[in-house]
Amino acid sequence: MTANRTSHQEKIIRNYYQNRDAIGLQKAQEAVTELYLSEGKKRATVWKRLCSHLEKVGVPEARIEELRESDDPAAVAALLEKIAK
Repeated sequence: MTANRTSHQEKIIRNYYQNRDAIGLQKAQEAVTELYLSEGKKRATVWKRLCSHLEKVGVPEARIEELRESDDPAAVAALLEKIAK
């Protein structure tokens, strides 16, 4: 399967996986912003996406569930700020 990729494509894929944590953190931060602005079904969708990004950053599932149950974007933002440092 890798024979069908150019060396440039291989480099892009390799860089993506090397920077996966940073990408997950950025996406999680963007999702928190959306969470502040959303309500109803949209909010549930944003939470689902946010949980996925938090997993990629390395947040334990128990902590993710706590954050989801509290439904507090400020708590998630504080956690992400600690991770970013």
